Amino acid sequence: MRIPTAIKLHKASKTLELEYGPNERYVLSAELLRVHSPSAEVQGHGNPILQTGKLGVGLTHIEPAGQYALKLTFSDGHDSGLFTWDYLEKLATQQDALWAAYLEELAAAGKSRDPQVSPVKLML
Repeated sequence: MRIPTAIKLHKASKTLELEYGPNERYVLSAELLRVHSPSAEVQGHGNPILQTGKLGVGLTHIEPAGQYALKLTFSDGHDSGLFTWDYLEKLATQQDALWAAYLEELAAAGKSRDPQVSPVKLML
């Protein structure tokens, strides 16, 4: 388990920056963190629930949870689920693949990142 040496919340850019030393730094978008929240609401007790309409979500607050995790509060009110150090490192180091898989899931489901877009039903 690696613990970041520095954690910075950037509200304006809606990102969380994790440093693991002078030459290792990761910037995670709030949207990525939100759609991959470890909460039961998102993970669905083993059957992950696709999160939609999270474009523009931000982080409003971070706080330590003991010595092993962070509790993140998002601008949409979501604040359950603890982001352990191991899970944050996984999100940081695998974010490109995780993001690509998320976008593929959205497309396959005909859903959108944009909260203003609602599914269109065709009446034939």
